[in-house]
Amino acid sequence: MSNPAFKFDHLHIIAADPHASANWYIEMFGATIVADTVARGAPQIFVELGGMTILIRGQRPGEAPVAAKPIRRYADFSSHDGWGTDHFGFMYEGDLAAFCDELRAKGVSFPVELKRGVGGSLLCYVAAPDGVSIELMQC
Repeated sequence: MSNPAFKFDHLHIIAADPHASANWYIEMFGATIVADTVARGAPQIFVELGGMTILIRGQRPGEAPVAAKPIRRYADFSSHDGWGTDHFGFMYEGDLAAFCDELRAKGVSFPVELKRGVGGSLLCYVAAPDGVSIELMQC
C-alpha cells in the first residue's frame, strides 16, 4: 500500500501565454477554470480536468524559461529524450478515435498518432501548448 499521507494536488505548467494555454484546455478537453489569480508577479490559473488540477502560470520576474524539446517517436516508444517529466496522461472513457478526429478538426497535432499500446489498448500523444505532451489512453 502506498503512503496514505500523500494525495496528488496539481500539475504545474509555465506558459508563455497562460490565458491562451488555459483556454486551449477548455476548448480541446472541456476543462474548467476554477481560479484566475496573480502570484509572485505572474498570472496563475487553476484549471480542473478529470479531477486533476493543472496550474498554469506565466513567466515570473527574473525567470528565463527555455522551450521544451518536442516528444518524438522512437522504434516502439515515444519520449522527449530529456530528464524530468516526459508527459502526463488521461484515461478517456469513450471512443478515443472519434475524440481524436474532433481534436484534429480543431487543429490539434498528434506527435504520436493512435496506436495499440503494450496492453493492447488505444493510445496517442497530443501536442499541448508550451511544449507539453499529453498521452490519451482509451479505457
